[in-house]
Amino acid sequence: MTAALRPQASACPACVAAPAAEALAERAGATEAKLALSLPTIHCAACMTAVESALEAAPGVHSARVNLSQKRVRIEAAPEITAADLIPVVEAAGYEAHELDAGTLAATATDKAGRDLLMRLAVAGFAAMNVMLLSIAVWSGAEGPTRDLFHWVSAAIVLPTIAFSAQPFFRNAWTALRAGHLNMDVPISLAILLAIATSLWETMLSGEHAYFDAAIALTFFLLTGRYLDHRTRAIARSAAEELSALEVPRAWRVTETGEDQVAASELRVGDLIRVRPGGRMPVDGEITEGTSELDRALLTGETRPVYAEPGRQVSAGEINLTGPLVIRASAVGRDTSLHRMADLVAVAESGRENYTPLADKAAKLYAPGVHILSALAFLGWLAWSGDLRVALNIAAAVLIITCPCALGLAVPAVTTAASGRLFKRGLLIKDSTALERLADVDTVVFDKTGTLTSGTPTLTNLDAFTRHDLSLALALAEGSNHPLSAALTHALRAAGIPAAEVTGITEVPGYGTQGMWQGREIRLGRAAWTGGGQSAMTASWLRVGDAPAQAFTFEDSLRAGAEEAVHTLKEAGKEVILISGDGTAAVEALARRLGIPQWVAEALPQDKAARIKALSEQGAHVLMVGDGLNDTAALAGAHVSISPASALDAARVASDIVLLGASLAPIPGALEVAGKATRRIRQNFAIATWYNVIAVPLAIAGLCSPLIAALAMSASSITVSLNALRLKASR
Repeated sequence: MTAALRPQASACPACVAAPAAEALAERAGATEAKLALSLPTIHCAACMTAVESALEAAPGVHSARVNLSQKRVRIEAAPEITAADLIPVVEAAGYEAHELDAGTLAATATDKAGRDLLMRLAVAGFAAMNVMLLSIAVWSGAEGPTRDLFHWVSAAIVLPTIAFSAQPFFRNAWTALRAGHLNMDVPISLAILLAIATSLWETMLSGEHAYFDAAIALTFFLLTGRYLDHRTRAIARSAAEELSALEVPRAWRVTETGEDQVAASELRVGDLIRVRPGGRMPVDGEITEGTSELDRALLTGETRPVYAEPGRQVSAGEINLTGPLVIRASAVGRDTSLHRMADLVAVAESGRENYTPLADKAAKLYAPGVHILSALAFLGWLAWSGDLRVALNIAAAVLIITCPCALGLAVPAVTTAASGRLFKRGLLIKDSTALERLADVDTVVFDKTGTLTSGTPTLTNLDAFTRHDLSLALALAEGSNHPLSAALTHALRAAGIPAAEVTGITEVPGYGTQGMWQGREIRLGRAAWTGGGQSAMTASWLRVGDAPAQAFTFEDSLRAGAEEAVHTLKEAGKEVILISGDGTAAVEALARRLGIPQWVAEALPQDKAARIKALSEQGAHVLMVGDGLNDTAALAGAHVSISPASALDAARVASDIVLLGASLAPIPGALEVAGKATRRIRQNFAIATWYNVIAVPLAIAGLCSPLIAALAMSASSITVSLNALRLKASR
């Protein structure tokens, strides 16, 4: 994020700070880099001073401010300064430092909202306890001046508490009224305000009953429901923003005079860009120089690296694994494949937001009904008795007794109980409506690599080699970062194989690793480079001198619980489909092994999203289970979605539920719990409805004072909460 400083004139005619004014004028209008670093090891004011002093002494840094409570520092610096330049400065001062991304800063705002809501809940709860103690004295028979004193003390506690704690309801109600519609916060606000007004009137007239306890109890119960709902939403972020965060902020542009590091936003079609090993492609383009291997999991989901050579097309977001490459940009900025994928996800997320949860459907009918009943009760009693005080008391009783505490708790109470039960089974619910949507599922779509399979290659033919050849292979494999070499190294070390004495080990980008052993050249890598043949499986070939090359073969092992999950889902009558970006042979073999009759191979991200959309248009309620960036649009577009904890950040963010463990076995159980949770929600709505059917006529008939109405409202709220807890206790 950047910002511009505006020039400011000195307010003092006799200002003698000319040097400072000149420095400010030089910086005026210039763009500044605004950076944030996490400082996990700071703990006192001395740490703050040391970090700020070290950073402000660094060239190009204009200011640095440490926040001790959040353990982070915000820095304003020259535009060419990056976090990578400043982290060593902090470390040299003796403190650990890490760059904070935009997502982390956004999550801080969400945490602040949760803390604010919790603080209002705590204040309301503390006030309610004190007011209830005073009310007990009144209920016990206090009369005259003693009763009036307790009422005024209650008013002194409740009025500022309501003004602070009930602000979320008042703000939402006012916003709704200004927009010309009603929501559940409108009757809530009216009930609270009318209870306060009636209580003040009764207190000023030395009346027998005041309802400050009802107003504060109402606020407390409603804030409890609001906070529970917030907790279920707090960890959800936009997957489109996560994809955008994967963009490379800077790139090395190749010019006639050398290489310059520039902001990615400055790149243009036709520019030559150098991408070093381990770097992510900043643009779409074509390789013009160098050989390497690419991790293309972004587009295909396949973990097997792809050979890269001049003439091959690359896409933004792909990772260069082994050798330096020069690419010519063909699409930059919003035209890259990464941005197009983010647009797909944004469209899918906006479609999911159109889902209307049960509570919202009920609120559309509930809010106007409450207003009509209260108004009719007020007018009817005013016309019947001619006593404004009696009419107001009955109207307040109707508003309080019909106030949607139970309705407001119906969904969050069940969601919290179900989320706790699923968490114990290894599933984290991220979205408050996910349980309702999960209960609707009739079709389950699985990705292959990293979802049904582990996503890591496993050596299959260790016994086919002599111990001598294995020791040579280990020596070469240890000299490479290639995924197959890493898998081979892991398997051979686990088998207790020692590495042979091989000299001159070098990695040839895009081909493999070579070295010398007893005067003979040995190679480990691609078939074409080592003289190997064809293999139906993923393979890495070993050639020792002039001897024929031998193949180390690998397979992607099934994820734990995959067979059990697919079998259980099919037994439950769910339609199971496999969609993968892998090749046809691999996908067909896995589908046959798991008994999945419908499968699609070589699917690009847009193909997966289109398939999910087509199924939805046919009336299916689709659960998508995937882990890759290429699954993100499909995850966001499905009726509900699950990602393993091992998934990439954008995929986890796009999903509604995160699978915390390694096994897929809990997924069928999650559908069962979701069904029970939805039934509990409907039961809670039934409880709230019957409560109103019984209590509202009594209030309209004048048989319930606002105090009795508040007690009845509290009883209905507690009943709903206890019904929700039955879900947590059931097995």
